[in-house]
Amino acid sequence: MSSAALHPAPRLRVGIIPTRRFTLAALANFIDVLRLAADEGDRSRPILCSWRVVAPALEPVGSSCGLAVQPDEKLGDPARFDYIAVVGGLIGEAQRLHPDVIAYLQRAAAAKVPLIGLCTGAFVLHRAGLMQGYRCCVNWFHRDDFLEEFEGLIPVTDQIFVVDRDRLTCSGGSATAHLAAFLVDRHIGRAAARKSLSIMIVDEALAAERPQPGLPMELNASDPLVKRALLWMQQMPETPLPVSRLADQLGVSRRKLERRFGAALGLTPAEAGRRIRLAQVRALLERGEKSVTEIAAETGFCDVSHLIRVFREAEGVTPDAWRRERMG
Repeated sequence: MSSAALHPAPRLRVGIIPTRRFTLAALANFIDVLRLAADEGDRSRPILCSWRVVAPALEPVGSSCGLAVQPDEKLGDPARFDYIAVVGGLIGEAQRLHPDVIAYLQRAAAAKVPLIGLCTGAFVLHRAGLMQGYRCCVNWFHRDDFLEEFEGLIPVTDQIFVVDRDRLTCSGGSATAHLAAFLVDRHIGRAAARKSLSIMIVDEALAAERPQPGLPMELNASDPLVKRALLWMQQMPETPLPVSRLADQLGVSRRKLERRFGAALGLTPAEAGRRIRLAQVRALLERGEKSVTEIAAETGFCDVSHLIRVFREAEGVTPDAWRRERMG
């Protein structure tokens, strides 16, 4: 009996495009979930799902860490895949994307093939003109890069990945494994997704809405809603949202948000936001590069007098006196 008869067509077929200086961890985590879900144990046969690395030429593509990946095939018909995933990497490299890759992605979109942006892959998809009207996920670390690159567009930086119809974008790193598990769950089954993550020593699949980890902040909370709110405050100190607008942004009522903050931290959202901004003020003061007036503007205080008053209430001294004490 032929192998085709023994093994029917894969339920999930993914084409993967690594860009110049792509992030190796993002690619490896994504593919390994597919690999482990595709076969019994970790035998790696592409039975239940398949993956192919495609590129404009059959030449090794270098990653940001220096290791290279050999493409399986050249760009062809994107419709042979259920998804096309672009693995981004160093920010500047997105500006030098091969024109054949842009054309390929545009053909895929025209053929209604869902597109995936891994790591900074969202930058690549935006540069190809394929994200208009879509929400997209960007790592919190690259939020300012995104805002500078795409004026007027606000990325989602308080989730590990975002699924918006036929566009799926991801913050990178280990989050790519969870996005791959989401695809496996959707096309093969939850048991296969769990198996892949278990072999990779990951406790459980994380939902898209799980807050991105890793931001330095003084406030810690296990409540996902509170963590997302804190992350939002952390990333936009210069324009702090009123509590009602923050609640709208998170899709909950103001009362619910305040209740969850009280239970998790014993603080109101406004108090938590003020503590985060004061922590940022202290960090900027320690650097010694900016005036107190500049710091007030960057951290969302209406003027320098407001900052001085709030800072003195918290620290007992003015910002200038606090900085002099630290600098000896």
